[in-house]
Amino acid sequence: MTDGHLGEFLRACRAALRPQDVGMASYGVRRVAGLRREEVAVLAGVNADYYTRLEQGRERHPSAQVLDALGRALRLGPDAHAHLHQLAGTAPTNQFTHTTDRVSPALRQLMDGYPGAPAFVINRTLDVLAANALAEALHSPFEQADNLARMTFLDPAGRQFYTRWSRTAQATLGHLRQAAGLDPDNPRLRELVHALTEHSADFTRLWNTHAVRGKTQDAKHFLHPNVGPLTLTYQAFDVRDAPGQQLVIYQAEPGSPSAQALNLLGSLHATSNQTAM
Repeated sequence: MTDGHLGEFLRACRAALRPQDVGMASYGVRRVAGLRREEVAVLAGVNADYYTRLEQGRERHPSAQVLDALGRALRLGPDAHAHLHQLAGTAPTNQFTHTTDRVSPALRQLMDGYPGAPAFVINRTLDVLAANALAEALHSPFEQADNLARMTFLDPAGRQFYTRWSRTAQATLGHLRQAAGLDPDNPRLRELVHALTEHSADFTRLWNTHAVRGKTQDAKHFLHPNVGPLTLTYQAFDVRDAPGQQLVIYQAEPGSPSAQALNLLGSLHATSNQTAM
């Protein structure tokens, strides 16, 4: 991680806030988007020159207390707050070592034990490492169901499949930004970001906002060409014996049209596989 990443993140967070968002009055002509540096310094209780040096990369060793104060001043959520510490090198790093993309046989067996729920494993860069049959059926509209970010921004099917595409795009960017804080020198991350910025203006625009968001639980809205609209909730679980991996499980509300569509999708996928054999 270069020294400028902390400053870039601070500037992006500052630009996203207006004085009224933090209970401050606005005076004079504002030549910058969002808060002024002096205003952030006042809110955090730090010297304005010190904060300026942080943004400019001239101060490289802020204390955890200063970072906590800046996180509160900039109204950062838990994921963004942790990301701030990671960029500054004050977050614990031992839990992020020894990563692997190998999915254990036991985890694969667990996923297959949920035939009525799409389940798949991703790594920090959103590569799909393994999937059960229903997850494969769910993602069948894509040319390759290999990486959630590539599928969202580069596959033509993405904008039809994700009916709330903008929300999905923002969540995807937030997850990759979090990955950049956890493992900034990951060659796979650099490769992926380079490919996405080269081929997607939407990705580049959102990437520059520095928004951070982890994957925990949410509702997803899909449009599958074979079964129509699907509204599914998901839960994401960290894989304890494989740091960096997450198990993602989708489910539909019992008895809902989405549940019926999901059952139909599973039947169609099973029939297709039997025909292919």
